[in-house]
Amino acid sequence: MHLTVLGAQAGVPRHGRPSSGYLVSDAGTTVLLDCGPGVATALSGLGVRLDAVVVSHLHLDHVHDLIVLAKQLVTERAPVPLLLVPDGARELFETWQSLFPVPTFPLLDRPFRRAFDIRGHEPVRVGGLALSTHPVAHAVAAVGVRVEGPDATLAYTGDTGVCDGLLLLARDADLLLAEATLDAPDTGSHGHLCAADAARAASAAGVRALALTHLPDGSHSTVTARRAAAAAHFTGPVHIVRPGQTLPC
Repeated sequence: MHLTVLGAQAGVPRHGRPSSGYLVSDAGTTVLLDCGPGVATALSGLGVRLDAVVVSHLHLDHVHDLIVLAKQLVTERAPVPLLLVPDGARELFETWQSLFPVPTFPLLDRPFRRAFDIRGHEPVRVGGLALSTHPVAHAVAAVGVRVEGPDATLAYTGDTGVCDGLLLLARDADLLLAEATLDAPDTGSHGHLCAADAARAASAAGVRALALTHLPDGSHSTVTARRAAAAAHFTGPVHIVRPGQTLPC
């Protein structure tokens, strides 16, 4: 199993870094986790056939480029991937389509209906991968995603604060892809992790390796501080992901 990072920026893109988007590939199957601003552009250069897309929650930085991806797929007449989405997503898609009508080109006028097989968050098997979601703590309804292949398991937090669901999601994963937005633990209700929170969860869940993402920037000082904070609580490998990077699970 391999993780390819398309975007890793917290919030909107900055300094050429797209927002959240990650490819997981194994056993001839490829799944996209989240599709934030800039991700569709990054994906278009890879020539990848998507088998499924999973959206963790309906915040702009995790879902914005889905309408772009939908139009790409129908224009290319690509195979229709599965799309797992939260409650309310179908209504959002209908609104997007109505805001950007193309009545003279029916393929682009209602792209979501043609591009995806849309379903709710439910356990499914896609090719050689088993996908499941676990509710986590965020400002809107959100899930983490667990991807289990023949020889490895990846767990992706999406956006979350510290919660019991985080440990269930990460249990015995080979790689935990965890957001590390904050410098210090979250004392509010929005629901984000700092690097130390992510590392403590990785340790408690018996994770083999930890990859931190969703940082506010990719500066040397931020990367160094996040790595040091995680290493103080987790003894396994700690990666700070960047766009274009590929990691084995």
